[in-house]
Amino acid sequence: MTSAPAPDARPGAATPDDDVRIRRATAADAPAIAHVHRESRRATMPYLPPQRHDLDGVITWVRDHLLPGCTTWVAERGTEIIGYAAVRDDELEDLYLHPDELRRGLGTRLLETALAHRPDGLTLHVFEANTGARAFYARHGFTAVASGSDNMEGLPELTLHRGPAR
Repeated sequence: MTSAPAPDARPGAATPDDDVRIRRATAADAPAIAHVHRESRRATMPYLPPQRHDLDGVITWVRDHLLPGCTTWVAERGTEIIGYAAVRDDELEDLYLHPDELRRGLGTRLLETALAHRPDGLTLHVFEANTGARAFYARHGFTAVASGSDNMEGLPELTLHRGPAR
C-alpha cells in the first residue's frame, strides 16, 4: 500500500477540533474506513488510474486484510470516522483523512499515534507525484531512503523513513 495523501496542516493551520478522538479501530469500522480511503484518494490523488475496486471491494480489503494485519487507529468526531492510520510491523501502511478534514492537524495526531506505537521508527511509501504528502512527512522528520514503482498502480514512489538507522 502506498501511504497517505497530503493529510495535514501547514504552519498556521487551524487546530483540530477538541471533539475528535483517536481510538483503535474495530471490525465494525471497516465500512467507514473504506469510505475515507476511497474519498481521500479520489480527492487528493487525481493522477491515480481509475480505482479497480468498488466500495464493497474496498470494505472487504479493509475487513479481511488491513484490520487483521495492521494496528489501526481511527480519528472520530462523534460517531463519524474522519481518518485512519494503519501500521504493519515498522511500516505505516496507510494514513488517510476525509478530504473535508485536511489541514486541521488530524494527520499529525494520527502520525504521532503511529510513531508512539513504533518508537524505533517507521517506514512508508508515498507516490512521487504526491507532493503534499511528501512535504507533510518531511516536516515530521521522514527522509527518502529508496525509490521504485512496486505498487499496484505502477507509479513512481519513494520509500521514506524516520527513526534510528536500520
